[in-house]
Amino acid sequence: MAVLPNEFTKSKQFLVCVDSDGCAMDTMNVKHFEFFGPLAAEVFGIQNNEAFQEDWNRVNLFSSTRGVNRFTALVMCLDNARQSGEEIMNIDALRDWANTTASLSNGSLKEAIEANEDASLVAALDWSTKVNDGIHTELSGRDKPFPGAKEGLEAITEIDDVAIVSSANSEALQSEWTRHDLMPSVDVIYGQEAGSKADAIADLLKHGYAADEILMVGDAPGDLKAAQTNGVLYYPILFGSEEFSWDRLRNEALAKFNNKEYEGEYQDQVIGEFKDLLAKYDA
Repeated sequence: MAVLPNEFTKSKQFLVCVDSDGCAMDTMNVKHFEFFGPLAAEVFGIQNNEAFQEDWNRVNLFSSTRGVNRFTALVMCLDNARQSGEEIMNIDALRDWANTTASLSNGSLKEAIEANEDASLVAALDWSTKVNDGIHTELSGRDKPFPGAKEGLEAITEIDDVAIVSSANSEALQSEWTRHDLMPSVDVIYGQEAGSKADAIADLLKHGYAADEILMVGDAPGDLKAAQTNGVLYYPILFGSEEFSWDRLRNEALAKFNNKEYEGEYQDQVIGEFKDLLAKYDA
């Protein structure tokens, strides 16, 4: 049964960390199309919703900033909207908090509001809470794992420890992964409340895994950066080719990882494919 970080104990030599949205769960697009973007436009009084949503999708889904934390994305898109002529509230306090906080989470934002009840901080918390509530109440029954993800996780957990490492909140992760019978393949959950993905991997390293005994599986540049920051390995789930990516992980990459043959030429190859895919959208 999956536990929270303070209850986790290593049981196998190797560990695979898996991101959720856009990686294991086919939820990323719908969350941004129907909740994150539209609710940001509503809360911050955006007039040109279509242009804002297009920019939101670019920042969060179809560029090298794919998968960036929600609050970082909010600041980026609000700044872009202002430069495009939108008249929005002053977000200096929100920007300063997002750039300096140790935890980009609702909890940290609430603490910031207690110290400074700035309008932009209050609006950001209102937005984030509405996003969470909307996803919780309206997405149930529409979310699903990517083809191959369940089978891949089942194969991984037979031989390795498995951690969810995600910027989503733990309650949502528990709900989504339990609903689709993925949780039996998970040992520990590192959600938004545990800090950044890099922080999560750093904490997992303290359990006694060697750096080449941890593999981060993700779909975004932030996942790659979190792995590289800690010197661990990375395997990409290529957006648009998720089923292929999961099948390759299960049938090819996993054995290389567990035989300590992953680092070097093979990892360089799969990361190269990932960077080439992102470059198509940044061009």
